[in-house]
Amino acid sequence: MWYLYGFVLLAGVANAVQAGQNGTLSKGLSQSLTGGLVVVAGTATCILTVGLLTGRLTWPSLDQAIQMPWWAWFGGIMGGSIILAQFFIARQIGAAAFLGLFVTAGVVTSVLLDHFGWVGFDQHPASLGRIVGAILMIGGVALVGLC
Repeated sequence: MWYLYGFVLLAGVANAVQAGQNGTLSKGLSQSLTGGLVVVAGTATCILTVGLLTGRLTWPSLDQAIQMPWWAWFGGIMGGSIILAQFFIARQIGAAAFLGLFVTAGVVTSVLLDHFGWVGFDQHPASLGRIVGAILMIGGVALVGLC
């Protein structure tokens, strides 16, 4: 299972690099939102390619679609908001502040999602260690932002 952690680490590196790439794309095009469509097309192409190569790409049945919680269909909107933040904010505040806030907000939110078992997550109690870890991340991002 260790390789899964390695993949997540690589995804974190890609997230940091992607913020700069997307900001540059947004700045270099005459209409910055066109860059968003370029990013989404690249994302769709990547997922389509991996899905076809692995045979793990199927459309949901009507029954599956109806049984899905309403909020599960809005992940794409969340992804779009992340891309927009990269386009309009990352360059202005810098990679360290952007990713520090981004990751810290994610960790704090994740502790709550895990604790209450919201949006499909299994419950994992907000232990003292998790709470202290989240607080330390808030302190760390404050230091990055202030220095």
